[in-house]
Amino acid sequence: MQEIYVDNLKEVIRSKKRLIRDLNVKITNKGKNVFVDGSAEQEFLAIEVLQAINAGFSADRALELKQNNFMLQTVHIKDLTKRNDLERVRGRIIGTDGRTLKTLQNLTNCDLAVNGNEIGLIGPTEEMEDAVQSITSIIHGSKQGNVYGRLERQRKKKGEDDPELDIDMEKE
Repeated sequence: MQEIYVDNLKEVIRSKKRLIRDLNVKITNKGKNVFVDGSAEQEFLAIEVLQAINAGFSADRALELKQNNFMLQTVHIKDLTKRNDLERVRGRIIGTDGRTLKTLQNLTNCDLAVNGNEIGLIGPTEEMEDAVQSITSIIHGSKQGNVYGRLERQRKKKGEDDPELDIDMEKE
C-alpha cells in the first residue's frame, strides 16, 4: 500500500470511480492523504497519476500516463531562477490569453499545467527533453519567439527521420 499527499483532493474524489476502474487499484483517503492499494506496478502508475493531478492536471489528462511511452515531469520555477517576481515569470510561461502555453503544447506534443510555482508536463518521453528545455529557457528570460524557432527547427530535424511527423503549424 502506497500513500501520497494530494493538495487537489477535490479532483481525486470527483473522479475516484474512474481512477479505480482504469488503474485497477483501491483508492482511499484520510484527509488529504490518499492511499493506493494494488499490485506494485499498478500502485506505481496510480501514484504517478495522483502526482499529475497534484501538479494541476485533470484526471483525464493524468490518465494519459497509462500509455507506454508517456511520462510526468515537474519543473519548479524557484529552482531555476533567483528572481523574486515569480508572478511575472509565470506570466511569461502562460502568455497573453494562454497563447504561450498553447504554442508550447503544440510544438512539444506535451500537456502543460501551471500550478503555483510548479509546472507539470505530461508527454512522450522522446519529446520531454525539448519541452523541459523550452520551459527552462523561458524562465531564464529567453524570448518566446526564439524558443518557438528552436522547437520548430528540432521538429524539422526529427521530421527528416520520421516522415509521418506532422509539421503543420497554426499562426496565432
